[in-house]
Amino acid sequence: MNMNRISCSYWLIVPVTTVMFFAQSCRKDHSPIKYPKGIFPDSVYALSNLNSAFDDYNMNLYILGNTLPVIFSSNSNSSGGQFDLVQGTITFSFDQTNGKFSLSSELTNDIYFGTIISKASTPGNDFGPYSFFSSNDGYEYLIYASETQESGLDLFFVKNLPRFQNNTPSVTGPSPVKIINSSYNDAYLTFDMNGDSIYFCSDRPGNFDIYCLYRNPNITTDLFLGGNYQTATVVDSINTDYNEKTPFILRNVMVFSSDRPGGLGGYDIYYSVFRNGKWSSPVNMGPPVNSSSNEYRPVLGYHSDFTNQMLIFSSDRPGGKGRYDLYFTGFSVTK
Repeated sequence: MNMNRISCSYWLIVPVTTVMFFAQSCRKDHSPIKYPKGIFPDSVYALSNLNSAFDDYNMNLYILGNTLPVIFSSNSNSSGGQFDLVQGTITFSFDQTNGKFSLSSELTNDIYFGTIISKASTPGNDFGPYSFFSSNDGYEYLIYASETQESGLDLFFVKNLPRFQNNTPSVTGPSPVKIINSSYNDAYLTFDMNGDSIYFCSDRPGNFDIYCLYRNPNITTDLFLGGNYQTATVVDSINTDYNEKTPFILRNVMVFSSDRPGGLGGYDIYYSVFRNGKWSSPVNMGPPVNSSSNEYRPVLGYHSDFTNQMLIFSSDRPGGKGRYDLYFTGFSVTK
């Protein structure tokens, strides 16, 4: 056994439009080492055993105890038709003697997450899953968008007690996110680092922009999400006359996709940092994350044994298995 290796297994939920990570087990053996902490690599890795000949994207990441769940969307089960939720695992390791990083992935069928996915599934296309633990009511939420020809994209949520409290989840929902849903397309909800604001994207009206809505911390999350419609505020420092979509926030960093001028392809991935009470001017992540193709729905993940963050995103770049595929790389704020 290699005594200088950090190895971690991540449970993943793949809901044909959502992806979740769980760090199930991590082992760090104490021996003389060259790298005290792991480093997620700058190179881009395809999550090959999760990808298919169809569309696999819209990954999501949340932390549940020592678990990083991943959820993503795929239309592989319908051979290119309806998007649903799916599950699997991602495993990576870092050799502390030589700095070698290894990554693997596979589809799985975990009963716990399968129950949540089954409850969340709708007759329409399910996109942009996002998991959130609410400290004010003790529930875990899965928030996602469902698309139908009649109503476009609307946000919904299901909730359940976390796995460490309940190994057989009793899931309630799906319930509409009434505080946001409108006659326009509304999707990709994310909470800020303190849980006191929500961000999402909408084309109300015109191109897609990123919006912010403050929450009352004294109201439980389900009552807040299901409350009466409120007018959200456009995030001026991030939005342009083009499309800004798929926001995701980890700590003080927001990542999102945009087709604004100056990028490398169609949609590129950008990041913004919350400093001095506002979001900074967005920074294009550049290659190898961005390409002459489209990059979409970035999510960030944190692991205490690594010096930087993990970034998971989707792209229709050449060399993949199908149309949109899922990719993994490391990320650090540089500006």
